[in-house]
Amino acid sequence: MLKLNDIYKTFNQNTVNEKRVINGLSLHLRKGDFVTVIGGNGAGKSTMLNLIAGVYPPDSGNILLDGEPITHLPEYKRAKYLGRVFQDPMMGTAANMEIQENLALAYRRGKNRGLRWGITNKEKQIYTEKLKSLDLGLETRMSTKVGLLSGGQRQALTLLMAALQQPKLLLLDEHTAALDPKTADRVLELTQQIVTANNLTTLMVTHNMKQAILYGNRLIMMYEGNIIYDVSGEEKSSLKVADLLQKFESVSKGSFANDRMILS
Repeated sequence: MLKLNDIYKTFNQNTVNEKRVINGLSLHLRKGDFVTVIGGNGAGKSTMLNLIAGVYPPDSGNILLDGEPITHLPEYKRAKYLGRVFQDPMMGTAANMEIQENLALAYRRGKNRGLRWGITNKEKQIYTEKLKSLDLGLETRMSTKVGLLSGGQRQALTLLMAALQQPKLLLLDEHTAALDPKTADRVLELTQQIVTANNLTTLMVTHNMKQAILYGNRLIMMYEGNIIYDVSGEEKSSLKVADLLQKFESVSKGSFANDRMILS
């Protein structure tokens, strides 16, 4: 479903602030893969997602989605193939619009839009059923402004919106990092539920190693813009946090410097 072939990305080239962030990265995902991505700050995790989404063009290498080259496709043209949830719950929704209006925007992603009536009764029924699956009571509040929801409710809604059109690839960029532990666990449960129900190919970046081990069928660890560890199946399910720390230390030839990851 996704192929990254020998990708390089350097920011601020030919300046004193030059920084190579992605360094010969290659990654292939099969349809239905749920891959968790871990690594220290500056490892290139979010940059990799931005390259896939078209936020930045790669300096070299190519990207294929479902067999089609998208390396030079602009971000807005990729939007109909991708779903994305950011770390900040405020980024995925329009605060001044109603819940049902936000869902309508997501429902129309990649489609032609005309001057017909905004939300049909049939669509309202679809949104109601989708919201019921979240088990947050939002199906009775469809006319509520999204800005009145809690961070966890907004992130759950964003997740639902990202998956509404069953994208070819779902990108989750530390989408529970800004939530309290209890809410984060609930959003992760919803993530697993939505990904499994729709068989979505998913890349989930996380700083939490326990989450990386618990969720998904495959785990990759990044360091200095490349993949240093790729594990799946029974080997992944038997991993412990200590195993990941040891693996990182052996490659980086030093201790794990990222306090956020150690504490999580």
